[in-house]
Amino acid sequence: MSSGSSRSTRALAIGGGALIVAAAVAGIGLHHRSMAAAGPPVHLEAPRVVETPPPPDPGVLRVCADPNNLPFTNQRGEGFENAIAEIVARDLGRRLEYYWAPQRRGFIRTTLKAGYCDVVLGVPARFEMARPTQPYYRSTYVFVSRRGYGPRLSSLDDPRLKQLRIGVEMTGEDYDNPPAVQALAVRHIVDNVRGYLVYGDYSTPNPPRRVIDAVSSGQVDTAIVWGPLAGYFAKQSPVPLELAPVTPHRDGPALPFEFDIAMGVRRGDDALRDALDRVLARRALEIRQILERFGVPLVSRSEE
Repeated sequence: MSSGSSRSTRALAIGGGALIVAAAVAGIGLHHRSMAAAGPPVHLEAPRVVETPPPPDPGVLRVCADPNNLPFTNQRGEGFENAIAEIVARDLGRRLEYYWAPQRRGFIRTTLKAGYCDVVLGVPARFEMARPTQPYYRSTYVFVSRRGYGPRLSSLDDPRLKQLRIGVEMTGEDYDNPPAVQALAVRHIVDNVRGYLVYGDYSTPNPPRRVIDAVSSGQVDTAIVWGPLAGYFAKQSPVPLELAPVTPHRDGPALPFEFDIAMGVRRGDDALRDALDRVLARRALEIRQILERFGVPLVSRSEE
């Protein structure tokens, strides 16, 4: 993988709303939730100092996830990754448990790599910080615009982008920002771009939705957003929004806008990875139905 492509994968991992975030946040609090059949969910706070995590339990599938990150996951189990995790755990005959942590820098290091969970959903299929499964969906960045406000946008080379107010997801560090930021900068489209941090205000529900709300309210004319997030929140907009996949799907040799999405396990845990691959193959239709219900734009692999 080229360095540019690697940066794009990291940026998706940061900017995908779900996907996985990069470097360190000190003192992250992990919350454990058991999905055991009997009794209400249990919430435990993991220690904030380094301590040996509980050993793996072959009867439990431990998932690390963000408790406030719809449409992917939340602590009430309302996200599409929550639904997929339940299907996988049930197929494996395991009880589902969550370790909750905000997806900030250091998320993989302080959760999966630290041994607090067995798997993280929603990682790029070329993710370097974990051992990915086979992809269970492929999606794309999309233009989000208010319906009826001029001709539909779909191309990064549309000359109107030089005049329109454009919303983009940002992480705050140029070298790891999502691909839209990089592609627009190459085209010298900078002054009319407004960034919305993917982390957002964590004291409010679903902080990544702010970029979609900005389109709905007219703060920006269009936005370039990771498809699963855009599809879900566009359906909830008070004004009709339309989505169009970004073209070209690969902007030059190293900047893709379409990504295969997988689950990630710890490197070396090939037995679990192989078991998950078999479940994903068996349950592919159910998983696709969940994704479609949540409005995830699904794309087939394009010619590279």
